[in-house]
Amino acid sequence: MAEPSKVIHVRNVGHEISENDLLQLFQPFGVITKLVMLRAKNQALLQMQDIPSAINALQFYTNVQPTIRGRNVYVQFSSHQELTTMDQNAQGRGDEAVIGHTLDAQPNRILLVTIHHMLYPITVEVLHQVFSPHGFVEKIVTFQKSAGFQALIQYQLRQSAVSARTSLQGRNIYDGCCQLDIQFSNLDELQVHYNNDRSRDFTNPNLPTEQKGRSSQPTGYGDVGGMYALEAHEARAVGFPQMANAAAIAAAFGGGLPPGISGTNDRCTVLVSNLNPDRIDEDKLFNLFSLYGNIVRIKLLRNKPDHALVQMGDGFQAELAVHFLKGAMLFGKRLEVNFSKHPNITQGADTHEYVNSNLNRFNRNAAKNYRYCCSPTKMIHLSTLPQDVSEEEIVNHLAEHGTIVNTKLFEMNGKKQALVMFETEEQATEALVSKHASSLGGSIIRISFSQLQTIRENSQ
Repeated sequence: MAEPSKVIHVRNVGHEISENDLLQLFQPFGVITKLVMLRAKNQALLQMQDIPSAINALQFYTNVQPTIRGRNVYVQFSSHQELTTMDQNAQGRGDEAVIGHTLDAQPNRILLVTIHHMLYPITVEVLHQVFSPHGFVEKIVTFQKSAGFQALIQYQLRQSAVSARTSLQGRNIYDGCCQLDIQFSNLDELQVHYNNDRSRDFTNPNLPTEQKGRSSQPTGYGDVGGMYALEAHEARAVGFPQMANAAAIAAAFGGGLPPGISGTNDRCTVLVSNLNPDRIDEDKLFNLFSLYGNIVRIKLLRNKPDHALVQMGDGFQAELAVHFLKGAMLFGKRLEVNFSKHPNITQGADTHEYVNSNLNRFNRNAAKNYRYCCSPTKMIHLSTLPQDVSEEEIVNHLAEHGTIVNTKLFEMNGKKQALVMFETEEQATEALVSKHASSLGGSIIRISFSQLQTIRENSQ
C-alpha cells in the first residue's frame, strides 16, 4: 500500500458520476484543493489540503463502502504527494495520466458549454435560466460545431463560473437528455452584436435583433469552439431534476418562470390539510396533484383524517403544487397546502405507491405539461376520448359534480377532445379529481384544467 499522501486515487468512477459527486464524498473530511477526472479509465484523483484530512477520509472509507449513484467506488492513497495541472497532451505516469484542473486556481469567467444528446431546442433563455443561479451572467453566445451545440457563457465574476462548472458539469437540462459538458474558455471577452435567441448581452438590452437573412454566429467563435472537440457521451439522468424541470418550464413559458415560482425549492413532500375525509382518498389526491408533477406516494394520516402527505417527484414539482393549489376549494373545504418537514414518505401498509404508475403525466412531454400548469379553473379539458363519443355522453358522465354551463367537442390531430365549463372552480375541481382516469365508452380519459376563459366556436 502506498504511503499516506494528500492525493487520493478513486477507481470505478463511471460516466454517471460527476465531479460534484466526488466533492460531496470527500468534503466532510477537509478542503479539496484539486480534482482530476480520468474519464477514459473510470478513475479520479483528488488532492486534500493536508495529509491528515486524506488519512481521515481513507480510514473512514476502509470501514464504510463508499457508493455514488448506486456504484461502489474504491479509494486508496496515490503514489504522488502532489497533483500538478497537466495539459491535454500529458503522457502517462502509471495510473495517473490526467487531464484535470485545480480547484484553487483562478479560471476564466467565460465557460464553454457543449450539449450532448440534445432532444429539445436550447435557447439563450434556457441557458440563462440554468446558469444564472450561480451569478450574474453578462453574455451568452450559442453556435453549432462538429462537437455539437455549444455556447459561451460569460459571468461577471470568475467565482461564479467556478461555482457553475462545479455544480452543473455532467448534469442534464432535461430529464434524460441535453447533457452539459463544461470547460473554461480561453477567451477574455465575448463580443455580442445582437440580442436574440442565439446571442444576448444582458448588460446592453438595447442591442438590435439580427437582420433578416444574416448569420448571427460571431466571427471567430466557431474556430474557438472547434478547439474543444469533446467526446460525446451517451446522455444520462444524473439526479438533478430540479434544474431539468426549471429549465423545461422556463422554456415552456418563453424563458421565465411563472410569477411566484422561485425554482429553488428542494423539498419534495407537501402536507395537505383541511380535506373532507368523507369524500377524499389517495387516488383523488393523485388526480389533482399529478397536474403539477409525477407522484411518488401518498399517505392519508389516520390520526388526522383531514390531513395527507403527498411526495412529488422533486422539489420543483412540489413548489408548483403548493403555489397553484394553496386555497383551492374541494368538496366544500378550502385546501391548505404547505411543504412538509418530512423529506419523503416512508413506504408502509398505509401508503399508496404511484412512482411506477403510467398515469403520471410527466414521464413524457414534460415541457408541454408544465405549460398547462395553473390554479384550478371553471374549465376542464378532456382527452383520449373514444372517437364516437357524443357531447351528451360527456355531460352525463360529469353532471353529478355540478352545473355544466357549456361544452364543446372537437377533433385535434385526428383525436377527439372536449372542453367542459362548470359554474364554479370547485365543481370543475371535483369533476377532475373524481373522473380523471375513469372509463368512458371503453376509453380511459384524461382531464386537466384549461386556461381558456370561455368556449368559442373555434376553440381547441
